Amino acid sequence: MSPTIYTIILSTLATGTIITMTSYHWLMAWVGLELNTLAIIPIISTMHHPRSTEAATKYFLTQAAASALILFSSMTNAWNTGSWDITQPLTSPSHILLTMALAMKLGLAPLHFWLPEVIQGSTMTTAFIITTWQKIAPMSLIFLTMNNLSTSVFLLMGLLSSLVGGWGGLNQTQTRKIMAYSSIAHLGWMATISSIMMNILIMNLLIYLIMTTSVFLSLIISKSKTIQDTTSTWALSPTLTIIMLLSLLSLGGLPPLTGFIPKWLIMEELILQNFNLLISMMATSSLLSLYFYLRLTYTTALTLSPNTTQTKFKWRFYPNTSTMFITTPATISIFLLPMTPLILL
Repeated sequence: MSPTIYTIILSTLATGTIITMTSYHWLMAWVGLELNTLAIIPIISTMHHPRSTEAATKYFLTQAAASALILFSSMTNAWNTGSWDITQPLTSPSHILLTMALAMKLGLAPLHFWLPEVIQGSTMTTAFIITTWQKIAPMSLIFLTMNNLSTSVFLLMGLLSSLVGGWGGLNQTQTRKIMAYSSIAHLGWMATISSIMMNILIMNLLIYLIMTTSVFLSLIISKSKTIQDTTSTWALSPTLTIIMLLSLLSLGGLPPLTGFIPKWLIMEELILQNFNLLISMMATSSLLSLYFYLRLTYTTALTLSPNTTQTKFKWRFYPNTSTMFITTPATISIFLLPMTPLILL
């Protein structure tokens, strides 16, 4: 793809997200979501392969269906109330349709089936965009309409997403699919707290974006598409291997790393709200996610691929990918836990 066209597409992607985040009219929010969808489809299909074409088709169908549901729910609400304002209270059928549409946009269970397949059919960079930037616009709509959405439905979807994200990633060998199920599990935690404490939701989303950025940049630089590929990262770059190792453990929510902050605060808030059974099940499901993070960590740090030479480092060319951009997200995703009291203030 031409650099000029790629720049235009990325600008359209950013514009769509900003329009959705800043709009208070349902039609403008819908236009922003459509710009987002239409901009990401050429990026998904840049790799001339049947898998990428299939991924682009699946992404288009699911996102178009979700956008149609959002438009239909807003039209139904405008018909009943006479207002297109996003903050306007929604009628009974409208808020159910909107909940389902936003869940499909994000990839929450049980409307998650498209996400692993689309990410597996995309390049690593495209998968990074789908699991990070593409979550911001639907999350902003949840933030604006949370008082009108069903709390019980979001709690149920959060629990299902946490379970599906844990179970689904256990038998995966492709790093992109592992990151897809990781995204589903983290979205489950965000959906659970979204109806209770909005400040924790925003902090959870920011920490998730930073941790996922750190892990994806590590995978992109080391060109690790499968678990087997991670066994050679130590020979390529020991420093990058350590960053990947700690970022994966942080993504799993292991203390004393940054990823423990959102789980700690969400568990504390749900216990205060007397959701004891719910948080017990979600904490148990997070152990499933931690298992496949530990499996990736084991192959990355504690195993070595077969070598034909006696040296432990490989001969390698100067890397084409700049490692400058990984330093900030890696530092934040590893060392932020001691600053939790300052964040809460």
